[in-house]
Amino acid sequence: MNQVPEKLINFRVYEDGIDLLGIADVELPSIDAMTETIKGAGIAGEVESPVLGHFGNMSCKVNWRTVVKPTVHLAAPRAHNLDFRGATQIYDAGSGEYKVQPLKVTVRGIPKKTELGKLEVGAAGDASNEFEVVYLKVVVDGTEVLEIDKFNYICKVNGVDYLQQVRQALGLS
Repeated sequence: MNQVPEKLINFRVYEDGIDLLGIADVELPSIDAMTETIKGAGIAGEVESPVLGHFGNMSCKVNWRTVVKPTVHLAAPRAHNLDFRGATQIYDAGSGEYKVQPLKVTVRGIPKKTELGKLEVGAAGDASNEFEVVYLKVVVDGTEVLEIDKFNYICKVNGVDYLQQVRQALGLS
């Protein structure tokens, strides 16, 4: 069973899971652990130790071809729930056939920058929205592989919730 994920065939952008906003390019967030330098007796040097389940700023940028209604709508100063639903092309080297694997990335983002782009005859306008991501979920072929919810102390990677004991210690669950 040699499955080779080749490429994203296509995807669409939705708000609140139902409203099709359009087709765009999306720059998904980087996941950078918050760290603290640990040094002292018993350590031969320094270690950048991650803070369990905590991450630095996560940004998501949606690039539109031109100014469209969603560009302005997504500038409203509130959280926006966006779904990026895609179809990934998988080559099955055993059978020699292609398969389509669903991909869904969900973000809850607060707008931090809206670019209206440029106006130029016969050219793309390069409008965009950039969000501070406070919630991120990735589902591949129906399986949740990542969920980060900064305000609710959730950090799940492949089904393991690394903040469950932290929530318990804080009296949250």
